[in-house]
Amino acid sequence: MENLNIGRSGIEVPFLGMGTWAIGGGSWWGDNDDALSVKAILTAVEQGITWVDTAPIYGLYHSEEVVGEAMKHIDRDKVVLSTKCGLVWGEGAPKDGRDISGKSIMKEIDDSLRRLGVDYIDIYHVHKPDHLGTPFEDTMSAMMKLKESGKIRHIGLSNFSIEQTEECMKYGDVEVIQPPFSMIDQRERSVLEFAKQHDIGVMTYGSLGAGMLTGTIRTLPDWDPSDMRFVFYDYFKEPKFSKAQKLLKSLDKIAEARNVPVAQVAVNWITVHPLVDTALMGVRNKHEADENCAATAWELTAEEIAALNEAVAEYERETPADGSPTKR
Repeated sequence: MENLNIGRSGIEVPFLGMGTWAIGGGSWWGDNDDALSVKAILTAVEQGITWVDTAPIYGLYHSEEVVGEAMKHIDRDKVVLSTKCGLVWGEGAPKDGRDISGKSIMKEIDDSLRRLGVDYIDIYHVHKPDHLGTPFEDTMSAMMKLKESGKIRHIGLSNFSIEQTEECMKYGDVEVIQPPFSMIDQRERSVLEFAKQHDIGVMTYGSLGAGMLTGTIRTLPDWDPSDMRFVFYDYFKEPKFSKAQKLLKSLDKIAEARNVPVAQVAVNWITVHPLVDTALMGVRNKHEADENCAATAWELTAEEIAALNEAVAEYERETPADGSPTKR
């Protein structure tokens, strides 16, 4: 799989990355077989998906631990490894878990390096702004010190607004952003446009809409109210659910004509989007890794892209502006 230079960072990554939130398991995703998760990571890397993204909060450390186990079997220099800071828990942690103070970041990096079994992180994202009033100068000062020390190579921001990103840029290098973006979630489009204008790399998450764009959810879900998909995404409920189903019909048409899974159509769409450099795809097992990799074996035609863009535009027009999904 061809690698791309993203933004001005000099980072070379494929146009698909591997997201490991679900691999963390826990209360959000349920129990996983760690051996299968490790195999999924190894399969993806072997097939050219050499960007692996994780975070301490995913499974409360467990995702980083599983990725660390996989890294024992991978040439470190062949993988772009990204993780995050700013979400903490335990005694003394803020109620909402957000802490982007320099003091907290300095502790988090060493813990992440230990769990991952590496001596540097390629891309270190600040996961979310906090509500403690931490000055971005303090946050970025810590990030720059980590970059200068060699513990991290590039600085990223996840779930930051344009205004927050601009403020961070005053105090250090913002080389990459990681916002949510998909056919059914374009609330951060302006952030992506800002990044492009400033030559900042764009690595998106949520590409398959938490499963909606796989085409496997066709009836209104009756999941437990605490299900993470209800918590984070509003299109699993009406009025957006039926609109999303209408959008899926456009993907169905292409999937049927090409004899491929619906998810591969969504993957192809986002990888050619002009605002996206590279997109994360979550996987939990080898089968899912194989499916994502298979999506790179073919490309949408200009006519297919135009038809999908029109369907996306119609979805945007028909869905209410309020009740946007919560950023993970």
